[in-house]
Amino acid sequence: MATSLCINIQGKLLDLSQPRVMGILNVTPDSFYAESRKQSDEAISQRANEILLEGGDIIDLGAYSSRSGAADVSPEEEMERLGRALRIIRHEHPHAIISIDTFRASVAERCVLEYGADIINDISGGELDPDMFPTVARLNVPYILMHMKGTPQNMQQDTHYDDITSEVMQYFGRKVDQLHEMGVNDIILDPGYGFAKTLEQNYELLRNQHVLHELGLPILVGVSRKSMIYKLLGGTPQDALNGTTVLHTISLMQGAHILRAHDVKEAVEAVRICGCAVSG
Repeated sequence: MATSLCINIQGKLLDLSQPRVMGILNVTPDSFYAESRKQSDEAISQRANEILLEGGDIIDLGAYSSRSGAADVSPEEEMERLGRALRIIRHEHPHAIISIDTFRASVAERCVLEYGADIINDISGGELDPDMFPTVARLNVPYILMHMKGTPQNMQQDTHYDDITSEVMQYFGRKVDQLHEMGVNDIILDPGYGFAKTLEQNYELLRNQHVLHELGLPILVGVSRKSMIYKLLGGTPQDALNGTTVLHTISLMQGAHILRAHDVKEAVEAVRICGCAVSG
């Protein structure tokens, strides 16, 4: 199946034939990588500027930490955090492409309708809020569909797979069919590295990432500074930049279309180098 390499961003096509970089901006006090936490107005502004100046194409804004065992956050608190950040970013960068990292349909809807958010990035694939798929269809915005089992609080207790690649493919196939039936066409697949997967399963899925192209949709990879790096090599998220770049390179060589990254400059460089290596 041919892969559709454009997504519709508010009437304009974003071409993914050249891989894009999505910069992470977390307005949380407890995201797993401390350097990604931005809570003051000044810090939010500086991070948004940094992402764009370093070549990021998309700002991924999150207000609910999805790390394993993270504390729950009420919808009201999540929306308050997001609204504050969106007001800052939209004022300073009115044309920036903003993705909202949320699994709550009501939060997604407000971010799109009140602040012009462009993309919904749902770690749960609609599993944690049954209203998410109908809401995305009604809003007519691109949707990032990630694979996860359980919730951020308990996902690492559910890591049994007979064949992880096959099961992830079946999950995506089922969800994509549901979305297409509702009229959602701009879908991006995220294998969900680190979500309800052991170290070994993450690398097995990474080795087989190319198989996901059979679904004919763009692929987003989120491996930045994750435990699949530092649990293998030692250290902490702070030590995982080199490993992140290695995994970004592997993912790009297997046809990834979007890299979701803390370190935007390094991810942009990986895209450029891999592009030259492949086309040269």
